Amino acid sequence: MKVKDYKEEQQVYISRMPEVLGRIYKRTPTACIFTYGCQQNVSDSERIKGMLCEMGYTIVDEAEGADFVLYNTCAVRGHAEDRVYGNVGAMKHYKKRHPEMIIAVCGCMAQQESVKDRIKKSYPYVDLVFGTHVQYRLPEFLYKRLNGSPRIFEISEGEEIIENIPVRRDGDFKAWLPIMYGCNNFCSYCIVPYVRGRERSRHPDEILSEARELVAKGYKDITLLGQNVNSYGAGCDFNLNFAGLLRKINDIEGDFRIRFMTSHPKDCTIELLDAMKDCEKVSRHLHLPFQSGSNRILSLMNRRYTREKYLSLVEESRLRMPDISLTSDIIVGFPGETYEDFCETLSLVEQVRFSSLFTFIFSPRNNTPAANMEDPVSREEKGKWFDELLKVQEKIGRQISEECVGQVYRVLCDDYGRKDGKMAGHTIGTAVVEFDGDETDLGKFINVKVEKISNVLEGTRID
Repeated sequence: MKVKDYKEEQQVYISRMPEVLGRIYKRTPTACIFTYGCQQNVSDSERIKGMLCEMGYTIVDEAEGADFVLYNTCAVRGHAEDRVYGNVGAMKHYKKRHPEMIIAVCGCMAQQESVKDRIKKSYPYVDLVFGTHVQYRLPEFLYKRLNGSPRIFEISEGEEIIENIPVRRDGDFKAWLPIMYGCNNFCSYCIVPYVRGRERSRHPDEILSEARELVAKGYKDITLLGQNVNSYGAGCDFNLNFAGLLRKINDIEGDFRIRFMTSHPKDCTIELLDAMKDCEKVSRHLHLPFQSGSNRILSLMNRRYTREKYLSLVEESRLRMPDISLTSDIIVGFPGETYEDFCETLSLVEQVRFSSLFTFIFSPRNNTPAANMEDPVSREEKGKWFDELLKVQEKIGRQISEECVGQVYRVLCDDYGRKDGKMAGHTIGTAVVEFDGDETDLGKFINVKVEKISNVLEGTRID
């Protein structure tokens, strides 16, 4: 795998940016980033903010008055793209009032040729459009545009790993840690392999170095990211798979938790489940999208596992970790799905009893096989199935929450509660617990006994 060093690639532009910014703005310029989509996009935005800070920008939360506004976009569902077009359209008025403002669109949506062409034609006030493979070139794009270059549209592909990109993290004790990029699965409904490229894994030395740095800085919750973390290391010249990587990170000294997402069932192995069981720092949580309970629909989706295979993984995980929290994704109304197929999904949900689900009505994506499949079921009918699924999961979720009452959990306090004098945090699974406390508890592990349930679990702290 070819590796590029961000500093070496972009240093000439980084070093020149302070002079350019000072000449144009006569003050410290500001930048605002809007992020859509998955945790990988959130992590990408943290690196974009890191680059901007290195160039001399100050990060702000509002587009009004900002000198640089960037939309880091998602292409997984049509609704996300519609929101981006609407919000970018509203920027026209800001640009009129502030002509020196630079407006940019990047990310998965921007990697598509059709999107690039639409923005180029219909949004003439957008200065930069760049895809997922060239985000590290932001200093170069900004330098050229601020020095009079024509609008920049760059969506070229690349298979490199870019290291040493600076990071401005959004949190003080929870951190994202990318371990790989891209996807080789080509599920028939999914645009990700086309906009993120083929799988490429970071070298374990780089990952472990970043993990040690995070622990040394006091981060308590580290989430490993990849489109399919289970296939980490496949085809690489280093001999380490995802289970082995978990064990190595677990061996780092310090009091912290390890989470990861997302896992593909076809690559989930007994070796991985054993590593989760053995590693005391690894969260007892497995997000394992099954998408449909029907083998016929799974085949149409090109998921390459069966209902039976999925249920066997659930059984094996619970044999090793009876307290494991299982979550999943479901697509309702895939082209060709019948109500009988949907009922198989319902029965799987009832059999597994997930802690929570991320559920979606099928959204066709251009240039994917599923977009051309016959789809005779109406949106209204799919909506009825969707509501039926939500009712089933709501009942299961309530039952799982009730089983928590009376239990004591080690909670990482990571937020304020809904009322004054209350703090909130996550268990080693996925449950959110509220308890008495104040801001001095943030970032600390606290033992909490669950007393009752409302929208979340409520408990009292146990010293």
